[in-house]
Amino acid sequence: MGTKELSGEERLLRTLQLKQADRVPHFEWYIDKKVINAISPGKSYEEFCYLADNDAICVDCNYDKKFIEGGLIQDEWGMIKKDTGEAHTYPVDGPIRTMKDMENYTPPDPHKPGRYESIEKAVKKHEGKKAIVLHLNDVFSIPSRMMPFETFLIKAFEEPEVVKALIKMSVDVNLQLAEEAVKRGIKIIYTGDDYAYNSGPIISPSIFRDIFYPELKRVVKGYKELGLYVIKHTDGNIMPILDMVIDSGFDCLDPIDPIAGMNLKQMKKDYGDRICLKGNVDCADTLSFKSREETIEETKRCLDDAMAGGGYILSSSNSIHSAVKPENYLAMVETVKKFGVY
Repeated sequence: MGTKELSGEERLLRTLQLKQADRVPHFEWYIDKKVINAISPGKSYEEFCYLADNDAICVDCNYDKKFIEGGLIQDEWGMIKKDTGEAHTYPVDGPIRTMKDMENYTPPDPHKPGRYESIEKAVKKHEGKKAIVLHLNDVFSIPSRMMPFETFLIKAFEEPEVVKALIKMSVDVNLQLAEEAVKRGIKIIYTGDDYAYNSGPIISPSIFRDIFYPELKRVVKGYKELGLYVIKHTDGNIMPILDMVIDSGFDCLDPIDPIAGMNLKQMKKDYGDRICLKGNVDCADTLSFKSREETIEETKRCLDDAMAGGGYILSSSNSIHSAVKPENYLAMVETVKKFGVY
């Protein structure tokens, strides 16, 4: 006999507390418009989340951007990105090279009017029905995009003080953003900073421990002290730095990247009593190229590997990008609804 049906917000909060809900929750960081239009022509992302019975709606703070020559976009952080034609831009440059640049730099104002407009609208519309999950950052994405990426990697090795100053600035701003978001009703955030390639961490474990880990502990502690639940997203093989990531105090880890050799079943066995897990239907291969039947089997396998006892959110291994087959996305959602019931 199952538990009474919960709202998406209740289901997700219970799961993040490592408790068993009525069923395994499901949501995605991002669902491409091509996939949405193929299934429900003309529907917005938020409307589609209701149609697909997703448990959460993801939001961002509002930032201004300006278009510059050559298909480039500059954001409020001063990062310059290339428009790829897809949802995600490609970072190419930024305003920082030296400590002097750092000292003269002014980050985006967390108190700027309109900064939380999307959050306010989402809370007003969806509170009590869907969980509203805000995208913020921790210690890697913002610092690594404030200059060309190769320059950043060299600086981390040769001039770590510049990188440490960037990380501290990023953490300070994000904690202020989080404080304002909590005042507006946000209960859950995720940090989307990727730490690893398929082969292993982008930064060596020793440098990560020295430069990034202290501020990672500070930012997660700060988020938690505000009463937030914090989900960590990072692609790649993070096994060499996994203990630091978990010890930082995150409530949930996503996506246990299958392409990078991460093993959901083993992670549940080893860490399922300490951290909620999210993932892990392969969106690079299975959801994009395999059959509906193969998608169903992989979804069921993920449920078998990680749903026991609660503390598991089923999703793709990253996002529902433009190459995902709409029928495979639907198969995954239908399967978690059918076989993810406690």
